[in-house]
Amino acid sequence: MQDEQDISVESLVEEFLGARAVQKPSQHTLLAYRRDLTAVLRIVAGALDVPTEDVTLGHLSPRSLRSAFAAFAAGRAPASVYRAWSTWNSFYGFLVVDGVVAGNPMPAVGKPRVSVPSPKPLRGEDTPEQLLEAVSRADERQRDPWPERDVVVLALALCAGLRLSELLALRTGSVVGRPGERRVEVAGKGGRPRSVPIEPELDAVVARYVESRRVRFGRVRPDDALLVDGRGEPLRRGGLQYLVQSCFRRAGVSDRVPRGAQLHALRHTFATRLAEDGANASEIMRLLGHASLTTSQGYIEVTAAQQRAAVRANRTNRALGRLS
Repeated sequence: MQDEQDISVESLVEEFLGARAVQKPSQHTLLAYRRDLTAVLRIVAGALDVPTEDVTLGHLSPRSLRSAFAAFAAGRAPASVYRAWSTWNSFYGFLVVDGVVAGNPMPAVGKPRVSVPSPKPLRGEDTPEQLLEAVSRADERQRDPWPERDVVVLALALCAGLRLSELLALRTGSVVGRPGERRVEVAGKGGRPRSVPIEPELDAVVARYVESRRVRFGRVRPDDALLVDGRGEPLRRGGLQYLVQSCFRRAGVSDRVPRGAQLHALRHTFATRLAEDGANASEIMRLLGHASLTTSQGYIEVTAAQQRAAVRANRTNRALGRLS
């Protein structure tokens, strides 16, 4: 066991972030880890009247951490405080496993209760179909219309439930499998991979987009980013968010998008329609890539055939078939 009194917390934070980076989380997640660790560390340093680089593990007692989190919580939403607490809990878990500290003090630090957010699907029974139909038509008001690309973004969220970070991580070779057994391989949240079955309608939408991209920019390789901008460069977070917002405006459905949801409203629509069409909780949680099923509901293994049947029941797939 190393002497806690002499170990710089900043250096251990870098080791922790390096270990997390190997698990391939999104850049957004890594930045959130760093932000939460640094913010609380600065409060501890301020209380000690020392630079952050001089804070050692010996300074981080349950009492000092409780005081720091109390200051951190002022003016912040409970969800933000809970996220920071979870980050520090993971940080200490890493240190315990590495043998740097004997125990984790975070259970002695209070954390807020955070209710599970309610789903925020698109409002209106036919809104997804209206959205897809409108976006599938080239809008001459756009500087460089690319309906094939715009439809595939919406379709992958509506019919496969992909998150923004998961869409950005897709490669052109991420759609795999034999006809009738096609699936998209997803780099999920927290580095957890999953495989989502896709129906022929969505497969055809992806194929049309890839062919349109080949016409625009030439050769497309399996390890290329799937989604690109008008210059052929990989789409970034801001560009993808703007694209989705633009699709809502062009379809005239912006007023049916729950506040703050945007792309996530499409993912929630996917889950809501699965439930309405008979999928059970295990199928939905498995398809969405949620980690909470194991801890909160005693994870139930779902066969590939059951997952495919759940996706097949999603009526948005039928709307895609009418676009060809």
